[in-house]
Amino acid sequence: MQNKSVFDKLGGQANIDAAVVKFYQKVLSDPSVSHYFKNTDMKKQTEMQQKFLGMAFGGPNHYTGRDMKAGHAGLGITTAAFDTIVKHLGDTLKEMGVPAEVIAEAAAVAESTRADIVEVK
Repeated sequence: MQNKSVFDKLGGQANIDAAVVKFYQKVLSDPSVSHYFKNTDMKKQTEMQQKFLGMAFGGPNHYTGRDMKAGHAGLGITTAAFDTIVKHLGDTLKEMGVPAEVIAEAAAVAESTRADIVEVK
């Protein structure tokens, strides 16, 4: 498994797509972060996130959205909110039976976007 991408370790796009759906269920149920999505078309958001994570985790690049900085500008996302979102991603992957070391790799990919997403320290 060492030379495989996170995309492959997660089982490919179908598993990433399923994870994103479950992930957003958690996020939207959490009042500490759900307000960031109050004016968001969640169908479109889910589709874009599925494509983004597929690409970010080393799969084919079908993502055509804005870069992370532009896509999150003006939202006032805090460090605490970012941490909560990453936790929801990890919890989702854990519930799906993903091994801890692969969850850590996925979290590292998410962490690499922190500087472009967090506005409020």
